Amino acid sequence: MAGPTVDELVADYDEERPARRLTGRWEFGVGLAAFAVALLVLKQVFFPFSKGGQYYLIIFLALVLPLVFLVYRPGLSRSQRRERDNPPVYDWVLAAVALLVGLYPVLGGFDAFLDRQGSLSTMDILCGAVLLVLVLEACRRTTGLVLPLVCVAFLAYAYYGGFLPPGWTIAHAGIDFSQIINALYNDASGFYGTPLDVAATYIVLFTIYGAMLETSGAGKFFVDISFATFRKSATAPGRTTALSGFLLGTVSGSGTATTVSLGAVTWPILQRAGYPKEQAGGLLAASGIGAILSPPTLGAAAFIIAEYLQVTYFEVLLWALLPTVLYYLGIVLAVQADAKRFGAREIDIDTPSPWQVLKRGGYHFASLAIIVVFLALDIPPFAAVVYATGLAALFALASKLLAGGSIVDWLGEVAIALSRGVRGALPVVAVCAAAGVITSTITKTGLGQVLSSALVDLAGALATDATVVLLLTVLFSAVAVGVLGLAVPVTASFIIAWVVLGPAMATLGVEAPERAMFLFYYAVLSEVTPPTALAAVAAAAITGGAVMRTMWQTWKYTLPAFLVPIAFVLTDNGAALLLQKPFLDTVWVFAVSALGVAALSVTTGGWLLGPAGWPERVLCAIAALMLLYLQPVVVVIGLAVLAAAVVVHLITRRRSKGVEIDA
Repeated sequence: MAGPTVDELVADYDEERPARRLTGRWEFGVGLAAFAVALLVLKQVFFPFSKGGQYYLIIFLALVLPLVFLVYRPGLSRSQRRERDNPPVYDWVLAAVALLVGLYPVLGGFDAFLDRQGSLSTMDILCGAVLLVLVLEACRRTTGLVLPLVCVAFLAYAYYGGFLPPGWTIAHAGIDFSQIINALYNDASGFYGTPLDVAATYIVLFTIYGAMLETSGAGKFFVDISFATFRKSATAPGRTTALSGFLLGTVSGSGTATTVSLGAVTWPILQRAGYPKEQAGGLLAASGIGAILSPPTLGAAAFIIAEYLQVTYFEVLLWALLPTVLYYLGIVLAVQADAKRFGAREIDIDTPSPWQVLKRGGYHFASLAIIVVFLALDIPPFAAVVYATGLAALFALASKLLAGGSIVDWLGEVAIALSRGVRGALPVVAVCAAAGVITSTITKTGLGQVLSSALVDLAGALATDATVVLLLTVLFSAVAVGVLGLAVPVTASFIIAWVVLGPAMATLGVEAPERAMFLFYYAVLSEVTPPTALAAVAAAAITGGAVMRTMWQTWKYTLPAFLVPIAFVLTDNGAALLLQKPFLDTVWVFAVSALGVAALSVTTGGWLLGPAGWPERVLCAIAALMLLYLQPVVVVIGLAVLAAAVVVHLITRRRSKGVEIDA
């Protein structure tokens, strides 16, 4: 019996719940509607609405929300999936109501609607309340029940805050229901705040770009160039997997989806090389997640970072550069250790030379290069990605014509790619609209400042030293983001963490770039954090390995990614990892951090110059923690401990060889 397809595995294990399998005229109709939304998004880039951004966001949400009810089923049970799964009448009704209440602010006169801010009419309140329910339902359908319940809890807190005991620090006067709806529906926050703005102006364009790249054949090229680069060696299968994951992430944009696509291609190679199922699954998940952490197309939360901090997206890409190198350095060293430890075999892979592969498809890198170059030239990211999408479309046209196809066929494929890009963004749009409920409530009630102060007070109650207080606050924040990420998607996890935990770190002197990237990394890493670790679960489904063991193997591969972000925020020198320091400072900080990652790989991989015993592994763990603290005195001690680990290892190896000779 054939195993599940890539699409089925993505549907089963991605954080975004499975979409319907529409057929016939239903598929055509929904695809046409999504195509129309894509045209609206592209039009907004070059010919924006004269009435401003909020006007566009109202129209965007009104057009996208109905698609959620048509594309995603109300139930999440796998038993409900059918080959023919077209939307029933009630979903068409919900879609129509979503369109009506979504467009209500502009149908009756947008300026008049804004003039009623703070004193909404009864119809305003009714339509806003209906839209609130529909947004929460759309979020439930696409990502599950947890985030909507969190939103409901925040709404209840906003309304009933006046009933809390006056002595409680989180007590407040309470907000009238009409004012809650006003903040959500008739304000440049709430539904139409920064999260939805980012989704409608950045994220959807990048999902369209990814769909166009896939249409142009870039996905296959990225895998081919990875195989051709490493070719025949014991470590080649593992390195190929890591490089393929990094490149495929530009097409997918989803850690779990990248893991599944990667596994479909590379798992047979890893299996032939002798990789145990769990190690192979851990490598697949770590490589897939790494794509979200890596330039030039980071995860969706990176665009929100740029918007929150009022910096260019190019700056965020630069901040991610050195952490990405350290992340993949950790994977490469772990691959090296694994290949030695369980004796990975060389595999002959029948591929052309790298030069031949580049000659045949190297043009696929051009659109990625355009994004980076245009961002460096201070061209807005939404314009840069549109130009890159256009170039990818032209490459797809050239490939089609060379293969004997027609321009008509190409136009059809472009339309499908545009439609698929919009449909791929539906869960993110639903999450961003729902996240507006949380951020608006936190802002109106002042809850964020209260909770951040409580976090700092808790750390202060456990210690008096400023450094220890900062360390405890950082660790509490890391755990909080990790736990939050187990239940809600990455984008929502980052947004909530930023408004609740960000102020606590700011109070202790952590600069905005460092705390933003710290929270971003931990939000993303929740996808490989036990006990949920969706990317690891998907990888285990591909390899057939034990799920929990695969999760722990994934954690082993990604351990540097968990510790390096802490280095961002503990000392001033950590800013050098985000290119926030002079060149020479950046060089020594990066070199020391690389040594720290290498020491971690010895601890987790059990291999130095040969099999490493527990004494060396413990010493390397201590050395890694000291090296990643990035204070000169502590770094020197860490180097001494690392040197001691090497000496112990050499002595142990010499004794072992002596015993073998005597025997």
